Amino acid sequence: MKKFNLGSKLASLFRFRKPLDEESYDELEDLLIEGDFGSHATMEISEIARDRKPKTKEELVEIVRSIIEPKIEAAQISLIPGKLNAFLIMGVNGVGKTTTIGKLAVMYQNQGNKVVLAAGDTFRAAAIDQIQIHSERTGARLVRQNPGSDPGAVIFDALTSAKAQKEDLVLCDTAGRMHNKENLLKELVKIDKVIRSKVEPECYKKLLVVDATTGQNTISQAQVFKDAVGLDALILTKYDSSSKAGSLAQIGVPIAFVGTGEGYRDIKPFDKGEFIDSLLTFE
Repeated sequence: MKKFNLGSKLASLFRFRKPLDEESYDELEDLLIEGDFGSHATMEISEIARDRKPKTKEELVEIVRSIIEPKIEAAQISLIPGKLNAFLIMGVNGVGKTTTIGKLAVMYQNQGNKVVLAAGDTFRAAAIDQIQIHSERTGARLVRQNPGSDPGAVIFDALTSAKAQKEDLVLCDTAGRMHNKENLLKELVKIDKVIRSKVEPECYKKLLVVDATTGQNTISQAQVFKDAVGLDALILTKYDSSSKAGSLAQIGVPIAFVGTGEGYRDIKPFDKGEFIDSLLTFE
């Protein structure tokens, strides 16, 4: 799926080299909705454009940039040296959460840290098997129990043993689906309480993995997890194939990392400037 390039689409509004008319503004709104900017941001951009009457594609792009740039932030996620750090990794099934955990393990190991994986998604036997594979491939130690075990107990054991062995980071996997949302949220609240009892606040980060291609669904997913335990940052998967990006300006959560491929090294810190430039560049 080709990335949605808003810059080129905005430039197309000036294809006849005439000032924008009412039809052009209607088309602008359609483009923004297509790019998943949502009704509020779309009308905000449209109203400012109508007021300023941009005469060139560059002027129109700068209007769009001025609206979305303050709404997208990059998060800097660093470990506290000499202390036990923990990341609570959340996300619905199918977004690449477990693979992202493997990538994070490799990234932080390459920085000289000892990493532990906690198989907290005990709801699915397949999830435990998947994180076991990542443990074997990355060399990160795994703490697991049988399917159906208490997720909080798994993560408690992982944190306790990691602290005893002076390891640096525990990556805590969690379920992305249970019988209903209420059960999922209760489990997350319990796990959050366990981690907060074992890890100092500055060493604890809550990260949500989202599929960058899902558009408006990303907003609703983020809201569920934000309401349950709060969020420190997002991790975007399928970033290279992202066709919609406007939804990221509506979530209100900074972005820490982006996945750029299937390999363990295919993850990098989110670069806000690079992201906005790629969205608004004329192709």
